[in-house]
Formats: sequence, C-alpha cells, structure tokens
Amino acid sequence: MAKKKSSKALPPGPVMVDVAGYSLTKEEKQRLRHPLVGGVILFARNFENRRQLTKLTRQIHKARKEPLLILVDHEGGRVQRFREDGFTPLPPMRELGALWERDPLMAMRLATEAGYVLAAELRACGVDMSFTPVLDLDYGVSKVIGNRAFHRDPRVVAMLSRALIQGLQLAGMSACGKHFPGHGFVEADSHHEIPVDERPLERILEEDAAPYAWLGDAVLPSVMPAHVIYPKVDSQPAGFSRRWVQDILRKRLAYDGVVFSDDLTMEGAAVAGDILARAQAALGAGCDMVLVCNRPDLADDLLARLEFEHPPESVARIRRLMPRYAAPDWDALQAETRYQNARRLQSQIVPG
Repeated sequence: MAKKKSSKALPPGPVMVDVAGYSLTKEEKQRLRHPLVGGVILFARNFENRRQLTKLTRQIHKARKEPLLILVDHEGGRVQRFREDGFTPLPPMRELGALWERDPLMAMRLATEAGYVLAAELRACGVDMSFTPVLDLDYGVSKVIGNRAFHRDPRVVAMLSRALIQGLQLAGMSACGKHFPGHGFVEADSHHEIPVDERPLERILEEDAAPYAWLGDAVLPSVMPAHVIYPKVDSQPAGFSRRWVQDILRKRLAYDGVVFSDDLTMEGAAVAGDILARAQAALGAGCDMVLVCNRPDLADDLLARLEFEHPPESVARIRRLMPRYAAPDWDALQAETRYQNARRLQSQIVPG
C-alpha cells in the first residue's frame, strides 16, 4: 500500500483569529487550517491552568504543518491574561517610569527582568509572542492607555522599552510596539469610540512616534497601528492609512518589520465598513496581518470572502517572529537561577 503523502505546508496567512475556550473544537481546527489564517490570539478565557494552556498551544501548533504564530496581550498591570497557577504578577509599565525618576539604571535593569519573566513564562507554556511593549506616551488623559504607558518623555519610553525588549529576547521572544504613531494623547477608547487626534504630523513624529524611529525594526520586529484618526495627516485611522503605514512608517522611518492591525471588530475600525472592507483597508494600507477577535462569525465571514495573495515579503516578516529555539518547560524554568533572580527582582516594583 502506498504511503499517504503528508499535507503541503501552508505559509502563514494574513488573518489572525482566536479560539473560544480551553481546547480546540472541530470547527476551530478547520478554521485554523484555512490558508488565509496565519496566527491565533489567546485571551483570559483560554486559561484554566498551565497544563491546560500548554495542551492548547500544542493543539494549535499541530493544526498546521508550519506552526501558526500564537500571541497574547500580556503586558503587565491590568493587561495580563494569565495570572494564576504560578504566573508572576507583572507591574504596570508606569511603575517602571516612576522608578526611572529615582534610579534610571535600576529601572532599566528591572524592565529587562520583567521582560524576561514575561517571555520565559509564556514560552514555557507554548505561547510564541506577546503584543508588548506599549510605546504610547503618558499624557494622563487616555483611560484605555493609562498606566500601561511607561512615561511622558519619549526618550524614557524608548530606553525602558528597549530594556524590556532585551528581556523578551533573552527568553527567545519577539516584541510588538503599539499603538503607532501614538494613542496616548486622545481620551477616547478605540474599543468603543473613534478617537480623533488633531495634532499636526511633525509634532506627532517629534514626540509620540519618536520611539519607533529610535528603536527600528532591528530592536522592534513588529508594530501595531492605532485605531485613531489624525485628520491633519489622513482621514483614515492609522492602520487603514497608506500615508501612515507606507509613506511614514515604511519609507520615512525605514521600518521593515511586521505591521499588525489592531482588532478589526473594535469600534475604532468601524469607519472602514464591514469586516471585509476593514480587512481590505488594513491590508491595502500595508498591514502584514489583520486581527479578528471575539467574533468567530465575522472571522468565518472574512475567510469566506477575502481574496488576497499574501506578498512574499509579508510572509518572510511574519516567519521572523517565530521563536528560533525551543524553550524549557515550566519545571525546568523554575530550576533556573537566572529566572528565579529575575522574578525576585522585578517583583519588588509590583504595587502592594
């Protein structure tokens, strides 16, 4: 009897989807095999305990011959999806910015340790990457950003984020800076509203976007644009704007990393139309991958209707985000002195 040929490996597609619970359903396995799917984002609803999470990530990685990229929003503070069964409570980034005012060197050291603990714990459970760090400036007006931001000064943001990224890299994890060119100046929450930032381009580039220019793709291999409209630059939100993604980010800032859209189901994306129009707008602007979260019906609708040939350069960029080496499992990680020291140091700045 002839051997059954193995299925052909599919390159990562341009759509990131999510899953509903603790394990994959038959429908979700089928969705993950769709050629347009390139990644999976996890949420707190996907976590019961470490053992279950590890089993789920193995299921996702095995869904395709070329494993899908698994991501999560795991920044620290109030945006930390996994908090129990051994996961370390991570500080909000504003705490590191406050420490910078007293002791810059210690702040940078602890930022590195926080990044290392964050990445090492996630990778021990099979998560490839976190959408972190937040590079938005802390103007004190944005409730959705709030203490997720490091500091008001873009130079401090760049230094602390570089240190945190170094910690991620030590554990084999890539970083994603968000929300380009900056979400901190506007009060409206793009999850529920369409924020508008009336400032001119040069002011935004001199302040909010400066960390992206200083870090570059060598340090920051991916970014996520904001669902914010900057009318003095373009009438479309940054993630739907060729002016922002192609002319400014790619050309003016010479950025060659991955560009993820923010979640296309957010209210800030509604200006583009239905889910197909939103994805077409983001991909047409130059995003390499678009996110569809919390709405499997919309994900299926998009996958059924989207006609898109993923550019080879986008596929190559996404592949560069995958970890380059295997991570130790949880028990092996706990035995590492490097990890225990990092965990003890960074825990000093978690507010009581």
